[in-house]
Amino acid sequence: MARHSFIQMSKLPNVKGRISYITSHARQENLYATYRTADNEFWKNLARESQQEFKRSGTEGKCIEARELIIALPEIYTRYEPQEVLEDFTEEFRRRYGVECVSALHHNKRKTNYHIHLIFSERKLLPEPDIKIATRSVFYDETGKRVRTKKEITGEDGQIRKGCTVIKKGEVYESHLFTVKDDKFKSEPFLREVKEIYTGLINRHISDPEQQLKVFDKNSVYLPTKKIGKNNPKAAEIEADNAARQEWNRTADMALLSGISEAKILEVKQTEIHEKASQSIKSKGWLPNLFRGIVAKAKDFLQNLIREKDMPPKPTLDMAEFRHMRNLMIKVQDKAKEIKNLQDKVLPQLKQQLADTKGLFKDKERKALEVKIKETEAEIADRLDKIPDTLKEDGYPDVQVFMRTFREMESVVEQYNRDLAEWEYQVSRKSTTAAKGPHRPPERQSVLKHLREIQERNRQKPPQRQRKKSIDRDSR
Repeated sequence: MARHSFIQMSKLPNVKGRISYITSHARQENLYATYRTADNEFWKNLARESQQEFKRSGTEGKCIEARELIIALPEIYTRYEPQEVLEDFTEEFRRRYGVECVSALHHNKRKTNYHIHLIFSERKLLPEPDIKIATRSVFYDETGKRVRTKKEITGEDGQIRKGCTVIKKGEVYESHLFTVKDDKFKSEPFLREVKEIYTGLINRHISDPEQQLKVFDKNSVYLPTKKIGKNNPKAAEIEADNAARQEWNRTADMALLSGISEAKILEVKQTEIHEKASQSIKSKGWLPNLFRGIVAKAKDFLQNLIREKDMPPKPTLDMAEFRHMRNLMIKVQDKAKEIKNLQDKVLPQLKQQLADTKGLFKDKERKALEVKIKETEAEIADRLDKIPDTLKEDGYPDVQVFMRTFREMESVVEQYNRDLAEWEYQVSRKSTTAAKGPHRPPERQSVLKHLREIQERNRQKPPQRQRKKSIDRDSR
């Protein structure tokens, strides 16, 4: 599976404190660069105005003064000038969204996670301050909420209660230096867009295609795996978790090639993994071993669906522009049939032999069978891992994208063949039936163009065969 980028967004209820924390050499052991597009006065005013508006709104919870992105960088980026990297990433955000930023480039304490903190404002400065003058006395209660009359903030002793405010006629009762918050910054499409932008920017400086990152699609049939940094104390736990996820991903590939629909696999993923994991977390908290068990059961559930389904017949459509795609499909189907034979026949037979091998003097035979079972399981996993590699040579990042592309192209070719057959039928009847208009065959060139468009939309540029230089490789 391809390596995925990590870009996370969080809300900041104390933007000044957060800026101080990420940019302080005294508080950050491995701080390499900082960058600002606005001074401290800007962030001070932003925090004050945000808090004032929050109080006036009467909303419960915490006031969000700004937001922060954490952008993980591949270790290859440690070879580049930190200040240039940070400015490049920060100015890209400012140029696209027109808001002020503060950023810092860090390593964690163990130097296993090279990353950028990018704090940004959800508001812009107004060209001129918006100042409101009271035309009559204005009253605010202890919470900062505006009330209609002085009586509402007066105590039993006839005095203004502590914490309440009176703005006299002619005085400034409200001023705005900033626009209202831009709601797009809290939307899911924005975060998705940012992930695409920064993943592309990261890849721009990685010449080796095998080291480039991709944005993980939450609607994919696959489960994401986690990066394991050097000297990570939870390395064994993450490795076990990744192994369970990879087993699911391999099984999802096999399901796609076996003719099980993408929608059905996504349904199993949702009901057997996401929903059950969510229920487990609510009742017992996050337990890694329990999650791995849920994934394993979901994989077995999907494996049973594969066993019940016969491998689809080899595609027979024969159109020159579709022939390469058809041959590629046949190639991976043949590989899938070999794997299915190992899974459904060879491995169960070996396990049955092991179960039947009993007795005090059968230890040697049992050990030999146990080794054979492990070798067969390893061979199945290896063969499944090689199927996506076969497709990557043609520019398809995974089996799901390839199958989606194949089905779409297959539909276009089938429609062309139906249209062609209809035209040939109409032409054959022309001598006996008066034609009501000119009959033209379906345009092959338009079909070819459509097939190319489908491929270009889904394919990545195939990796070039070139000698890899050590300077271009990620050193992890």
